[in-house]
Order: sequence, then structure tokens, then C-alpha cells
Amino acid sequence: MRITEHNMLLVVAGVIIRNGKVLLSKRPEGKHLSNLWEFPGGKIKKNETPEEALERELREELDICINKENLKPITFTSHSYKEFHLLMPLYLCKEWNGEVRPMEGQEIKWIEPEVITKYPMPPADKPLIKNLLKWLENQC
Repeated sequence: MRITEHNMLLVVAGVIIRNGKVLLSKRPEGKHLSNLWEFPGGKIKKNETPEEALERELREELDICINKENLKPITFTSHSYKEFHLLMPLYLCKEWNGEVRPMEGQEIKWIEPEVITKYPMPPADKPLIKNLLKWLENQC
């Protein structure tokens, strides 16, 4: 077995739910994996917890304020890309203050969870979908 070095990239994402719909955000042109849909979130900075990072990222990207105490961990993904290895926990977020609006020029869309597979997403996000749908099904 050959072991290769990868830079570890720690990111966090949130499943933002309103009236039974899930929020997706489209990665802008010029970014890695551009034009793919994803759950809002971003990189975890040094000395930041995943919850603190998600709180910061949602404020920056969507202009909403969340209380990290209200976040519920659902699942995580671990995926090797050519340039790095990504580790990403996924949190449920049903409560926030403010009106969701795209602050970085990204397209956003509220969708029914059952159609999420129709949206092209990064390879690392695909395992999250199965776990998310199963989790949502068990909550009803």
C-alpha cells in the first residue's frame, strides 16, 4: 500500500431548514468546484470549533446569526481530493436571526429534501445526502 501526503482541510457545513425546505448554495465561478451546489459553510480557522466556524460562516455568507448551542450534529464526511483531504461535519440549523440573503454573490435556493439529488454537488457532499435524508425521515 502506498501512503501519500495530503493537506488536511477542515470545513463545516450546515443544513439550514425552513418550512421543510433545505437551503443550497451554488459555488461561484473561479472557485474550486465552481457551479456545484453545496450546504452553506466553510473552512474552520485555527483555534475555532466547528460550531464557531459555522456561526461565523453563516453570518458572512448569508447574513444570519445563529446560536451555536442550537446546532445539532447530523453526520460527517471524509473525502480525498487530489490536492487535499477534506473532513467536514454537517450540522442541522433550524433557528436563526435575520433574513437569509446571499452576501458573496452566490446563488441560493430553498428545495424540497427529496429532490436534492437532482442538484450537482461536490463528491465529498454526496455521502452526506443519504445520511441527511435518512435522518430527516426519522424525525417525522
